[in-house]
Amino acid sequence: MKLQFEPIQPTADSSFTLLHYTNVEKGDLLWHYHPEYELVYLPQGSGRRHIGQHISRFEEGELVLIGPDLPHLTFSYGQPAGIPFEEIVVQLRSDFLGDTFWQHPELADIRQLLARAHEGLSFGGETRAAVGAELRRLLDEPPFARLLTLLRVLQTLAQAPASECLSLHAGHAGLGRQGKEQQRLSRVYQFLEQHYQRASLSVQEVAEVANLSVPAFCRYFRQMTRLTLTDFLQEYRVGHACRLLLDDIPVTEVCYASGFSNVSHFNKTFRRHTGQSPTEYRRQRLVV
Repeated sequence: MKLQFEPIQPTADSSFTLLHYTNVEKGDLLWHYHPEYELVYLPQGSGRRHIGQHISRFEEGELVLIGPDLPHLTFSYGQPAGIPFEEIVVQLRSDFLGDTFWQHPELADIRQLLARAHEGLSFGGETRAAVGAELRRLLDEPPFARLLTLLRVLQTLAQAPASECLSLHAGHAGLGRQGKEQQRLSRVYQFLEQHYQRASLSVQEVAEVANLSVPAFCRYFRQMTRLTLTDFLQEYRVGHACRLLLDDIPVTEVCYASGFSNVSHFNKTFRRHTGQSPTEYRRQRLVV
């Protein structure tokens, strides 16, 4: 399987991403990576656990923390049809609360946990039971309570006894050139995340971040993501617009805040990616 880069955006009203699957998702991403930490809890389901260089099986109740840019296989891969499956996923950037947040002395244990996550960590025992219950609670909480619960989850994981925390030793050793290309793409992604709202963003600027010429960058970006830079930015901007449309913000403001240069182009692009106009999308999602 070809290694793919997964672009991730935070959940609406949140500084991190929270996902809940109650059946197997059929998507294009299988063997993939991203710059976010990923905490995965699987109350139902079993299958192949492939994280970095580590390959084994996971069973019902799996709880694993995966570090940034650590390649891993989608946990729903190979799940038999008709068999119960459930997955709760939390994805967060290292700076999702600011560049220096984790440096506070009260967060020393979590800081060490995140450093160890680069090896891939699997949790069991009372730690898994406690964190599993918290993650399920996370699904129904309002934004502020959700953030506090996430910090509590990380602290619980950080204080897990050695007998309940297994290092998978997935690491990056042996990835060679592939690992370097992941780091390059992560720099590009971070730059796009910071500047996607600029309609004037040019390929030349992004190519300079990757230290490549424009033609070389275009080939490289398509090879790594299977998308052109234009397609990638449109998908990213539409995703951002979807979140803004859940708030009481005029469609025109959503257009420009998402990096589009005019409303007509925004409406056309939004419909192409979602099958709906921005107004239809908002109306459908706000129906109680």
